[in-house]
Amino acid sequence: MTKHIIFIQVQERPGIIEAEVIEAATIGELRKAIEAVGVALEAETHIFIDEAEEPLHGEHHHAVPGLKRGMRVHVSRCKRIKTTVHYLERSAEHEFAPGARVRAVKAWAVHTFKLNPKDAAEHVLQICKSTKRPAADTPLHELVEGHACSLCFDLIPEKRVEG
Repeated sequence: MTKHIIFIQVQERPGIIEAEVIEAATIGELRKAIEAVGVALEAETHIFIDEAEEPLHGEHHHAVPGLKRGMRVHVSRCKRIKTTVHYLERSAEHEFAPGARVRAVKAWAVHTFKLNPKDAAEHVLQICKSTKRPAADTPLHELVEGHACSLCFDLIPEKRVEG
């Protein structure tokens, strides 16, 4: 039977955990593979496949949709992450899936605030009240602290040139 390596990312646990699952794994088999690498699955945790908008759901014997080699599996307490972005004097909110990446938030913010492509390329997201600028491929659940299912970013120029 062919096996796939998958990459598991867990809320409030840094790094990526590798696990092996069979090619046509069921939801139950995926859950067992996640628990076998030391990740506790509780009633309030949700499993997301890659950047899926909805958590994995269904009976244990149902096949995992879209299962493929190298896919990311996100284990999170949050079903949605309420994300606020501040740009100049404006703010906007949107809810994202925990597996959504920082780049998706930036793309949404650029569209929402109607930045032209040149300006958008010169801006980055920085976590509010910090100097932390997460990489574009960082899943949002990695940035959530404690039991809050919310994040705040400032959309700021990457470099300030003053003269």
